[in-house]
Amino acid sequence: MRLQDEPDIPAQINIVPMIDVIFAILTFFIMSTLFLTRSEGLPVNLPKAATAQQQQVPSKITITVDEQGVVSLNKKPIAVDDITPQVRSLIGSNSEMLVIINADEKVTHGKVIAVMDRVREVPGAKLAVATQRR
Repeated sequence: MRLQDEPDIPAQINIVPMIDVIFAILTFFIMSTLFLTRSEGLPVNLPKAATAQQQQVPSKITITVDEQGVVSLNKKPIAVDDITPQVRSLIGSNSEMLVIINADEKVTHGKVIAVMDRVREVPGAKLAVATQRR
């Protein structure tokens, strides 16, 4: 029961819960955009090319050569001599397998050619070199 002499409390809008909801939504969008980037190989500085085109192949194998010359097959370190049997086992009976080489722009030309030569020894392997658009 209210007495007559009590003043009415003015109506207020409490914005603290609204701010909490906005921060929760902002956090969700930030976290979800982190997972939208496609990482097919290890991070390297790819060379730039004006005529770069994206290949649309459903199945692919990624070979990465980083700045120190370390070779990785699908993000797992591998020796250059072991590339041919590993790629051959990954391809299996699939004749439409694309092998993408992500080589850092500072890697020596000879190292990339050695990796390409090992991939060419596998029958049915289609070779592509990853670049960035200028």
